Amino acid sequence: MIYLDTLTPLPIIEDYLRSKSWLLASERILSVEKPGEGNMNVVLRIKTDQRSFVLKQSRPYVQKYREIEAPLDRIEVEYRFYQSVRDRNPANPFPKIFGYEPNDFILLMEDLGQCEDMVSCYDTRTLSPGLQTQLLHTLNEIHLKTPPPDFLENMALRQLNHQHIFVLPFMEKNGFELDKVQPGLETLARPYKKDLALKKVVDSLGEKYLSKGNTLLHGDFYPGSWMFKEETVYIIDPEFSFLGFSEFDLGVMAAHLVMITMDTGYLEHVFYGYEGKADKKLTAQITGVEIMRRLIGLAQLPMCRSLDEKRLLLQNAKQLILS
Repeated sequence: MIYLDTLTPLPIIEDYLRSKSWLLASERILSVEKPGEGNMNVVLRIKTDQRSFVLKQSRPYVQKYREIEAPLDRIEVEYRFYQSVRDRNPANPFPKIFGYEPNDFILLMEDLGQCEDMVSCYDTRTLSPGLQTQLLHTLNEIHLKTPPPDFLENMALRQLNHQHIFVLPFMEKNGFELDKVQPGLETLARPYKKDLALKKVVDSLGEKYLSKGNTLLHGDFYPGSWMFKEETVYIIDPEFSFLGFSEFDLGVMAAHLVMITMDTGYLEHVFYGYEGKADKKLTAQITGVEIMRRLIGLAQLPMCRSLDEKRLLLQNAKQLILS
């Protein structure tokens, strides 16, 4: 397996791409750069004298937290997802796939150009109604797709995600130093880690997450996976995809809109704006879990909220989980 990154000499990258017939005969690489801060994988923007594209490679660990092991085949899950959702509609909100090399766990895809992800919404505390509508429509379109019968279970990555969503944030001794995130956060989190009734419901939701469903999910439908350019939405990073229950994607989306706006009314907006079928209680419970794990778990967001605001979010999240 070859490892490619920004430190790899350009001739080596060029030779590799040419060996896969991914470069045109006369094409030359001009530069390689990181298009953004990836969490899970190595992501490179490769600029040639004729175009630019994105190369994505999985490693046996989480790129941002290298001490955490992660399955290499997550890149295959991403490839299979894109194959499942793409159609001939020119307005398709997913990047085009130019190549896939399973032996090196490399995916070559369209460079969406000067798109921005939506993490800035945590600072602006708003997301336009038009973008919200597009996101809900796209989510419904994903859930309507029929994946191939051999679509991967993605169980190893789901088990890792399960730990960070449903288990570790609710453990009293989990190694997370929350006061380094924000002084006072550990004290704020402690009652929820001791709440047995809360943890019992969260455990049952975690079991459902690990069970097999029949709906194609994105698996990580939050602002870091939402891109936009000129009020048009694009969706990336589906490596957490699996066949599950629609309420998981819906609840995650609702949770982030609630954290962006500090308004729990967005749960209603997401639920009733969704075109498919979903259970409201289950959606609300997933919303609550996602809010909690983003506030008191390892996967912190680039979001500035006061302790009082986080206290309110945690209180609301508990009510949603126990609803």
